[in-house]
Amino acid sequence: MVPRVSAEAIVEEGEDRSAYAGVLRFYELAKHQEWQVRDVPWDELPPVPEGKGSPERLARRRDVWRSVVMQQLQADVIACEMAAQLLNAAPDPEARLYYSTMVQDESRHTEAWLKLIGQVGGEGERDPHLDRLGHMFLEADTLEEKVFLMQVFFERLIIPRFRLIARSSRGTILEDICNRLAVDDGIHHGSGMAYERILLARAPSGIKQQLIDGANRMLPEFAAHALWRPKAREMIGHLMEARDRERLTMELNHGVRLAASLGLDVSDVVIPF
Repeated sequence: MVPRVSAEAIVEEGEDRSAYAGVLRFYELAKHQEWQVRDVPWDELPPVPEGKGSPERLARRRDVWRSVVMQQLQADVIACEMAAQLLNAAPDPEARLYYSTMVQDESRHTEAWLKLIGQVGGEGERDPHLDRLGHMFLEADTLEEKVFLMQVFFERLIIPRFRLIARSSRGTILEDICNRLAVDDGIHHGSGMAYERILLARAPSGIKQQLIDGANRMLPEFAAHALWRPKAREMIGHLMEARDRERLTMELNHGVRLAASLGLDVSDVVIPF
């Protein structure tokens, strides 16, 4: 086994880097929680819930779950690009060390989704709102905005989705993957909060308002993404819309409270509903 270089070894001797302790703590946690796609029990569990009924009913049910997997695959392909961009953009060695693990995480997530979607019929309809969110993240002007939109907001808002999917797919590969990703994205979110505090402490005047403006551009698109359903899930989406809106409003309000905890004036943040 190749020995792992300690986080402290990447900074110059005698330099006070105590402010980065939180970022390094999440790096160590990410390494401790690291898993491999081969760890997923591929041969022991069904890929998605199977159900009962006629071949036609089973096919429709499989299409529903395939659309769920497709949406997660699409999101993690975008996350791969974003993680690589953060790794390249971050000037601090502690953050770069963390983002090296995030790149590996998102690549591993994508690999798992690719393998799973191959077992349930292949790729399907894309979520247009996810594509627009991806462009928004990748084209953000500053590192502060990239970390804020991707890790502080998006990574935190997506965790309840993984938990909901896992509860609905007990005893399947889908549940296993969602449980793993909920942990990983929790670590991504925590590291983003820790690093964003450092970035904001030294940010130029006006950057905080830029983050609020970015949030106001992102939240309507995220809400549209959260409520969007492909053709395979249109009927289910209509039946669950009121509950989905209620849940989404709670999650968005929680995201606004997180922004306030970073010292941002959230009075101008507009919740889409």
